[in-house]
Amino acid sequence: MDTHFQSIANALNISIKQVSATLALLDEGATVPFISRYRKEATGSLDEVQVAAIRDLAQQLRELDKRREAILKSLTELEKLTPTLAKQINDAKTITALEDIYLPYKPKRKTRASVAKEKGLEPLALRILSQSRIDPEQEATVYINDKKGVANQEEALAGARDIIAELISENTEARTKMRNHFVRKATYKTVLVKGKEEAGIKYKDYFEWEESAKSAPSHRVLAMLRGEQEGFLKLNVLPPDEPAIELLENQFITARNACADQVQSAITDGYKRLLRPAMETELRATIKQKADEEAIKVFAENARQLLLAAPMGQKNVLAIDPGFRTGCKVVCLDKQGQLLVNTTIYPHTGQGNLKDAAWQLTQLCEKHEVEAIAIGNGTAGRETETFVRGLKIHDVVVVMVNESGASIYSASSLAREEFPTQDITVRGAVSIGRRLMDPLAELVKIDPKSIGVGQYQHDVDQNKLQQSLDDTVMSCVNAVGVELNTASKQVLAYVSGLGDTLAQNIVNYRNTNGAFKNRESLKKVPRLGDKAFEQAAGFLRIRDAKQVLDRSGVHPERYALVNQMAKDLGCTVDDLIKDVNLQKQINLQRYVSAEVGLPTLTDIVKELAKPGRDPREQFEAFSFAEGVNSMDDLRKGMKLSGIVTNITNFGAFVDIGVHQDGLVHTSQLANRYVANPNDIVKVSQVVEVTVVDVDVARKRISLSMKTEESPRDRKLERPKVEETKIKEQAIKSFTQKPQQQSKKEADGDLQEKLAKLKGMFK
Repeated sequence: MDTHFQSIANALNISIKQVSATLALLDEGATVPFISRYRKEATGSLDEVQVAAIRDLAQQLRELDKRREAILKSLTELEKLTPTLAKQINDAKTITALEDIYLPYKPKRKTRASVAKEKGLEPLALRILSQSRIDPEQEATVYINDKKGVANQEEALAGARDIIAELISENTEARTKMRNHFVRKATYKTVLVKGKEEAGIKYKDYFEWEESAKSAPSHRVLAMLRGEQEGFLKLNVLPPDEPAIELLENQFITARNACADQVQSAITDGYKRLLRPAMETELRATIKQKADEEAIKVFAENARQLLLAAPMGQKNVLAIDPGFRTGCKVVCLDKQGQLLVNTTIYPHTGQGNLKDAAWQLTQLCEKHEVEAIAIGNGTAGRETETFVRGLKIHDVVVVMVNESGASIYSASSLAREEFPTQDITVRGAVSIGRRLMDPLAELVKIDPKSIGVGQYQHDVDQNKLQQSLDDTVMSCVNAVGVELNTASKQVLAYVSGLGDTLAQNIVNYRNTNGAFKNRESLKKVPRLGDKAFEQAAGFLRIRDAKQVLDRSGVHPERYALVNQMAKDLGCTVDDLIKDVNLQKQINLQRYVSAEVGLPTLTDIVKELAKPGRDPREQFEAFSFAEGVNSMDDLRKGMKLSGIVTNITNFGAFVDIGVHQDGLVHTSQLANRYVANPNDIVKVSQVVEVTVVDVDVARKRISLSMKTEESPRDRKLERPKVEETKIKEQAIKSFTQKPQQQSKKEADGDLQEKLAKLKGMFK
């Protein structure tokens, strides 16, 4: 692996020392969050993204080495390995280069070329390929052999061309040229499969579509591939044939004679039958991989933003899973999210039921001292919100909650384990209420692919998607920190160094022995050894711990250092945390050592200022516009408040409270060009939008976040534009040579122009 340090360093623009130190820590079992947070001196303060990139690149290079070893072994067994070939293989930097080198020697199924070789036609093929001054037809008569299945000259020449075609298609230089040509010149072309017009209406934009494969955005690539997979579209990814064939002819045709004519025929056949399909398959795989990576990146960032949405915190919550005919399931939760009571109300099925539902909700809020009401945003959500707000319950906040994935959680084995005697509607309502209290703690119980922030998530590489989402969830959990005595096993499982087994062991120990008094007692948990403790301890919090640092993000390995800081200032650690002036007196340089540098010391001081601080934003209640409950209520030009639910490369989806998210296209996100929607909006952000268009039949809502220019702005802008034009015309006039003028006239004009220019540019 040492030989790859430079490659990784170059790829990430970091030093070899940073790469080697990071890989050493990873190989020892350290996690990405732990390395980036508590080993900054070793890595040169690399962040989580860089550490994960080192891990992923190292994995790719290790896989490359495994494939290299397998190829060398295969060639040795085939007795084809030469010193020159071995050097080429060892020097190969990519899997593609390796496979190109190995291809001519790779054992393969019967081909037209292999059949021709069995007939003894390889010498003829090589003589023709050399394009010497021979008559190929006359030369072919030598190879006519009924026993070997060569009946005449044409059969001999056809077999020779098959061999030449395969040689050309397997030539490393030819494949490299063709690969580059396909990357530069290939286009996507889609056509509708006959008879699929109505069923494939969602792919209407791609019924007759063509664009450069090189520049096609990931969302369109994945849409076309899905349309092809579902049988609605036919898709080709090819450049024009003629230029590609010409590239091969320039490489392989070296003469103008009868043999060259045979080679030219073999080139055309080899390209269309062998090389073109191979290159198209390879290009499709490459573009798909790139599209997957882009989609996964967008998905992971959306998931991060949703997971880190502002929590309301520990409140007594009444949660409602809305419904029309089947009623609304209601649950009351205490400040720890424990289920107290559940019932069903029917506010949408008749006047009598409406009064009864109102009385029940009012009584529940009073009895359980409810501080907030969470309402799922699914079917009947807006109607239920209108009903609840109409009750005007004093000192109770009403909040619509995104319920994406709640039904998946409610039907899961986890939900059955947590609430074995309750039906799925009760479990769903509990999940809605807990999401309001702490989105992160509840959403980790659901497969990230089901939380409603992805696009084409089922079309991308599932292993890579899972890895990325696991990294994202782990990053979020550890960034926020976990309360050891109340966290569920699902949250604990994402803590650095733990995992499912140790998380369950912690919960079991907690249930048997009561709350943890300090971090050190974690070591009493079965199978939680020193390594796991090292990785996990800094991310776990104990709110009521006697040791104040157990409530913070300071790692136990640095407690002695903090104690020394306090001792040097003549105070206790508690005093140091409470007094900002004492913190300002800490001379960090005094505590720098071989193990601890300024990055770690700076982090420690930040923790002393705000122990166990939550990086998430402050919660703010939000409500949709009254009277706008469905798409039928929307009108062009209507201005509404909404919440960003999903971000893609082509725009952001916004929930405006009508059971169908609207799209703010990138061109409508701002009054300027927007390259990346994430620069403008974040998931869960409250935004102001204007309705641009409503297509009820296709369930599409177009929105805009552009702000209107005021008349004053337009008036100011126009003179500025006109002034610029005048200046440009003056400069152009000034630089033009006067025609048919006397010297005196020309000098006069020149002085006049100079005066005008001087006035303009004051």
